[in-house]
Amino acid sequence: MTEEVTATVEVDAPADAVWEVLTSPTRWPAWTDSVTEAELLDERFGPGARVRVVQPGLRPAVWTVTELEEGRAFTWTSRSPGVLTTASHVLLPAGPERTRLRLHLHHDGLLAPLVHRLLGARTRRYVEMEARGLKAAAEARTPTP
Repeated sequence: MTEEVTATVEVDAPADAVWEVLTSPTRWPAWTDSVTEAELLDERFGPGARVRVVQPGLRPAVWTVTELEEGRAFTWTSRSPGVLTTASHVLLPAGPERTRLRLHLHHDGLLAPLVHRLLGARTRRYVEMEARGLKAAAEARTPTP
């Protein structure tokens, strides 16, 4: 059984500015209250890299990057008993100097419906908070014309 959450936001910044913020997970606590701590467990962020993420009210999780398309998208997964959580982060062109950011998270596995019932509202709130925070952080890095 699969349970899903998606958030999409238009960012007034070029994709490279959004990508730079997105792929620096150790800086996430500075722009989203949904992450209190993030530690890169490997030398660099890329395929196979692991990041330990601490979020308010949740157990710490280790996320492993499973796919990365430089400058455009990455997917990572985290496992817990009975649940595989997969999160994708996708950048799409939205016009000159604009980027559409799509965050998608889904839980698969025997306990996915239970996790969704217990944590679904929080998960949705956190994904939306991350989208808004990333938008603000990327826009702050981009000078206005």
